[in-house]
Amino acid sequence: MDDLDFSNTAPAPAPAPAKPAPAPAAAKPPSAPEPVSLYDPKLALAFFKLAGGQEQFAAGTQIFAENEKTSGFFSKGARIYLLLEGDVTLTRAGKPLELVLPGEIFGEMAAIADMPRSATATARKACRMLSLDEKAFLNSLQQMPEFALMLMSVMAQRLRRGLARLAAANKTSIEALEHANTLDKKMLGEFQNALGNPTPATAAAGKTVVTKGAIGACMFVVTEGCIAISVDDKVIERVGPGGAFGEMALIDRSGRSASATAETDSAWLLVGRNEFIAMVKTRPAFGIALMRSMSARVLHIGKLLGS
Repeated sequence: MDDLDFSNTAPAPAPAPAKPAPAPAAAKPPSAPEPVSLYDPKLALAFFKLAGGQEQFAAGTQIFAENEKTSGFFSKGARIYLLLEGDVTLTRAGKPLELVLPGEIFGEMAAIADMPRSATATARKACRMLSLDEKAFLNSLQQMPEFALMLMSVMAQRLRRGLARLAAANKTSIEALEHANTLDKKMLGEFQNALGNPTPATAAAGKTVVTKGAIGACMFVVTEGCIAISVDDKVIERVGPGGAFGEMALIDRSGRSASATAETDSAWLLVGRNEFIAMVKTRPAFGIALMRSMSARVLHIGKLLGS
């Protein structure tokens, strides 16, 4: 800072008449908090090192292509990747989407959701990366269940942003996602047993189960009926027995990003964060099912937005 000269002791000039204070600006509505991400590059690296294989791609090489089908949890040869060196461009219809940098994962959405690749991945520079196929992924997940929660936090960020954009778009017609059950009947029974056979909570048809903006700490796994998930009174998804919603509450306690209403008489189980981690460790299939559900939602919202 420049030095200031205080040697002049002449009287200060009379102050100018005070100007009327400006009218207060209209209060702005508080913005929604930025979704919290638990992404930890060190955890991701440790997870991929457990069972991952190393691959290298020359600059300009295509790693996977848009609309490439993955079947089952992972198709034969399908992988998810952790970039170690170089960078990878993701494009859709020839237009750039994002740049993947060292320490970041990519390719996980379609592989987990059992849907076609939503983008093309190309090595912009010579790349070195670790990759996991289905068997390796399951092996690592059982040893490090915390990775499932971390990956869900990444999906939660994308989902919240997508839902915010969908609400702002004010679309008059929206195709609701009628997704397959997250857990089949057998898995749902095992899931309830793992929780200690609690009595499911219930709601009559028409009752609000979750209000947008409310703070929550648990996710819901539906055992009976049908729950409609909506944004600004527009139904974007229907969840039936074996389906889950509210998973983002396992990541943080920010406000719910959508409302949920029982369309028919319904029942559900509540699952907290610690219960989820313990369950993934002993039954990784549960973690995979929940990640698949979230991946499908993210891709569905992207489709509704045309992005």
